Amino acid sequence: MSNKEYILGANEKELNRLKIQHGVWLSEARRGWEIAEFGIDQTILDLGSGPGYCSQELARMVGENGRVISVDKSELFIKHLDLIKQKENIPIEPILADFDMLTLDSNILNGVYCRWALAWIPNPKEILKKISDALAPKGRMVIQEYYDWSTHQTNPVMPALKRAIGASLKSFKDSDSEIDIGSYLTQYLTEIGLKIISIRLMPKLAVPGSELWEWPVTFYESYFPRLVSMGYINDDDLEDAKKDIKKLEAISYSTICCPLMVEVIAEK
Repeated sequence: MSNKEYILGANEKELNRLKIQHGVWLSEARRGWEIAEFGIDQTILDLGSGPGYCSQELARMVGENGRVISVDKSELFIKHLDLIKQKENIPIEPILADFDMLTLDSNILNGVYCRWALAWIPNPKEILKKISDALAPKGRMVIQEYYDWSTHQTNPVMPALKRAIGASLKSFKDSDSEIDIGSYLTQYLTEIGLKIISIRLMPKLAVPGSELWEWPVTFYESYFPRLVSMGYINDDDLEDAKKDIKKLEAISYSTICCPLMVEVIAEK
């Protein structure tokens, strides 16, 4: 899988999925920002901003004299964010750029927020070093990434769904990036000279009918068809997995253990 492509594409359907994802994870993002003491009048980089749902939250946090630099490689997402910026008149600077091509002045950032961006690139440590150079002294990074994607499972076990989830993980492992980049963050951040000030795991257990349940289910709907096109499963496997999702949803006591996330906060 090329690092130039979005894992789930960049389209209107993905915009809606990301909005659900934002709602599920907003409280965790805010907790990290609070620990990092992000606040009024600061300059914050939202690295891998997507359509900018977190950028909007950060812009309200830093206020009219602050600045949020939102970087993403999707033209659709950056256009979406630019329209929001104009409509709401908030201090966001959308930048269309691949991380490798991104240039930032030294010591201009008070903070960096990054979630689900490093897991999809082949050179996360190199990018972290580049971003750390743009941090001002005492500036902080809040990074939230997968720690162990293999924790993703359901109870009760649904055989076809289990196979499709396993195929998803294999597709990630076969790529040129590291899906469990969260398990390396403390090492990489320390090696580039930052000080770790906070680390916490973020488990999520979903039950039918909840907003959290929609997060993995919308992933299945978007990604499983891609597994067919990539040759990891066939059309029959896909249909069986879809049936298993419906069966699972109809069981009142069922659960989905979402992939384990970690938050690491580091200071320059």
